[in-house]
Amino acid sequence: MATVEETYIENRNRVQPNHANNYETVHGGNVMKWMDEVGAMSAMRHAGETCVTASIDHMDFMRPVPVGDIVVIKAYVYDVGRTSVKVRLQAFGENPRSGELKQTTESYFVFVAVDQDGHPTEVPDLDVETERDEKLLEAALEGENGDD
Repeated sequence: MATVEETYIENRNRVQPNHANNYETVHGGNVMKWMDEVGAMSAMRHAGETCVTASIDHMDFMRPVPVGDIVVIKAYVYDVGRTSVKVRLQAFGENPRSGELKQTTESYFVFVAVDQDGHPTEVPDLDVETERDEKLLEAALEGENGDD
């Protein structure tokens, strides 16, 4: 069984011109794709199996990220079902010169663990052992319920 913190993954993508829309900011579809990829990595780290996207909760885009800045994706597992894994995903715009982060996007994805034949397979329980595990779990549940 993995702990919440053990499923925490953070990844960065520099916004290139080919990632941009007409306004020279990152296209929302690219952010969504990057979130899906990092979320799947987090889910697989917990499940120990291939995980596929089952659903995406609403996705809130709060501010744009200009070409040249960095999109930071943070993901971690906060709940599991029999074969499903829930992952909290947040995206931030990062100024590459100052390191300043501003949240840009948030969503909650559900992944399903699948075996080699593509059939759903059971996932282990999620452990909450440390204070950081508890804080991450609490933040995810608050955000999922709209309390953020």
